[in-house]
Amino acid sequence: MRKWLVVMLVAASASAVVGQEAEVVKSEAVQAAEDAPEEGSGFIDVVRGGGSLGMFLWLGLAGLSLAAGALTVDSFLNIRASKIIPKTLVSLVREAIEDGSLRKAAQRCKDVPGPYSNILLAGFENFEDGFDTAQEAIGIAADMESEKMLQRVNYLNVVGNLAPMLGLLGTVQGMILAFATLGTTSGAAKNALLAINISQALYTTAAGLVIAVPALGFYFFFRNRAAKVILTMEGLVMEVMKGLKNGASKV
Repeated sequence: MRKWLVVMLVAASASAVVGQEAEVVKSEAVQAAEDAPEEGSGFIDVVRGGGSLGMFLWLGLAGLSLAAGALTVDSFLNIRASKIIPKTLVSLVREAIEDGSLRKAAQRCKDVPGPYSNILLAGFENFEDGFDTAQEAIGIAADMESEKMLQRVNYLNVVGNLAPMLGLLGTVQGMILAFATLGTTSGAAKNALLAINISQALYTTAAGLVIAVPALGFYFFFRNRAAKVILTMEGLVMEVMKGLKNGASKV
């Protein structure tokens, strides 16, 4: 009988000890779960986990995205042959030149300002000094108008080159934070922080590429369109100047 009592007391003591150890382990797990950040690596968590540098990077990427959109829309609206070389103006200038009236042709250009008008006016204003002088003035004016036109397109190239650089900087920051987490954090918190840090690296890279690829694509598209428009405009200007040279002008 005493043996059974001893066995029962030993078993009760062992179960009590095991229960206490289980409570300790459970309390430690609960405490670790409470101390660890919320699981997940959503966009808001990534932005918050990036710190002040991460916020700066995301603001920069957002600004570049808005700039790329605005420049693309502006180029679609303004880099067009119909806007730069109005057909009505071309017809009116030709009629004036055929009538031999340089003054009338110049007035037509002043009534419809634009790149084509500015180049023609440069030639008209210097025509009395000789055809070679007028050609030189036309060349200078054409270079200036071409530079103005291509400036808008070149900004798209700037955006396309800056965006992946900011994305790469975010990637480097995310990897630095990830390695720092490995060295300084343990337990359940490590996995959550690692997920946020790695997401920071990948999100910024993806955002930079998403901005850069369309921006560079539109840059080459509009640059080729502008070059085509410029060549067409220069050809029309030379046609007008040849008409002036071969005809008798009434000033």
